[in-house]
Amino acid sequence: MLILLGSFLGLMVLGVPVAIAMAVASLAFILISGTVPDVILAQRMIAGVESFPLLAVPFFILAGNLMNIAGVTGRIYAFAVSLVGWMRGGLAQVNIIGSVIFSGMSGTAIADAAGIGTIEIKAMKDHGYSTEVAVGVTAASATLGPIIPPSLPFVIYGMMSNTSIGALFLGGVIPGVVMTLFMMATVAIFARIYSWGSDAKFSLRDLGTAGIEVAVVFGFPILAYGLVWMGLSVNLAIGLALAVLLALDYYFDFSAVMALMTPVILIGGMTLGWFTPTEAAAAAVIWSLFLGLVRYRSMTMRSLTKATFDTIETTASVLFIVTAASIFAWLLTVSQTAQILSDLILGLTQNKWVFLILVNLLLLFIGCFLDTIAAITIVVPILLPIALKLGVDPIHFGLIMTLNLMIGLLHPPLGMVLFVLSRVAGLSVERTTMAILPWLIPLFAALFAITFIPELTLWLPRFMGMTR
Repeated sequence: MLILLGSFLGLMVLGVPVAIAMAVASLAFILISGTVPDVILAQRMIAGVESFPLLAVPFFILAGNLMNIAGVTGRIYAFAVSLVGWMRGGLAQVNIIGSVIFSGMSGTAIADAAGIGTIEIKAMKDHGYSTEVAVGVTAASATLGPIIPPSLPFVIYGMMSNTSIGALFLGGVIPGVVMTLFMMATVAIFARIYSWGSDAKFSLRDLGTAGIEVAVVFGFPILAYGLVWMGLSVNLAIGLALAVLLALDYYFDFSAVMALMTPVILIGGMTLGWFTPTEAAAAAVIWSLFLGLVRYRSMTMRSLTKATFDTIETTASVLFIVTAASIFAWLLTVSQTAQILSDLILGLTQNKWVFLILVNLLLLFIGCFLDTIAAITIVVPILLPIALKLGVDPIHFGLIMTLNLMIGLLHPPLGMVLFVLSRVAGLSVERTTMAILPWLIPLFAALFAITFIPELTLWLPRFMGMTR
């Protein structure tokens, strides 16, 4: 345990990247202990990425990149302005609603911050908001990306914990709504304190158009179900409903109907059993290509090539972290380190709620220093068995873990959203960090509610029959 954890922490202190630190610490343990054949290093690293659910990772990353270059982000922004831009602090509210919609397509906080976040920060600055305010609300809303389905961290957690990824996706819906409401309430309070006005004129016509777009999107599954009820085959019903949707979108030139359809296709398809979460990721890519190449015609071969290479680069870094974390987590188990840590935690408390408080504190600390994927891969084998012993549902535990680690993305030294927004806004990391601090209030409030009200997470998966 001293060799494994000591070398890992020592390398981290020296500034070695987390994946390399885990790989070197694992190799050092194998060479020094002599109890594990060195060939195990390669075998376990390969086994760590030899998983069907992990195929969703490059597809969801590619879908997010394609949405960013397909002109979808601008349309989402325009839709959000029509919906909430007339409120006090309108563009801050638009920022949140835009992130909610984009979260249903990308599944990552970084894609949200780098994509629609870039548009939102520029717009807020142009309307007189300070750069710090624009960065703070963008950072807070970006955490919605991995909570509202689809979600890359849920894919990794589901693979590590042998939990239904579809159930995790459904479990994130209501917590995502709770986080959205808390953030919007925070904007309303700040708007009153700092006398923010509205940023768009109230237009009953624009608001009505936005409402019609939402109605059209929700009408799609209702129409498809009605056609099936009338005796048509599922494929024919979906085809006819989609044809009606395309005709309406083409005729009325809606700003965001096709973009809003993405989460409906993904969640509806998984809920009805049409495809697995991994296949849903591929469906998201196909839909993104359709929007960029056919519907909006905003995607060029050059931009498509750039999105592809960006996806390759991001996927390679994510999977390298997964491979290194897999061998590290396996060694934690075989060396009895995980069991020792588990016994230590159980020695502190046998109370479920006290345990969850300790988990929150631990994960908030870990999230500041470890990449999200690495943290999930390392921590799940240690903490999940304890959670199950104490009666914590694995879906509920997955939401708690993911939200904690998302908050960690907003903190130095390894908060990726922090660095992305610092670069986008042209602020120093220190000023960006200070700008984010006030917006942690709604995030911690949501974390408290999600931790101590399990039904917020579990009601929808149970209602849909995906968990007991």
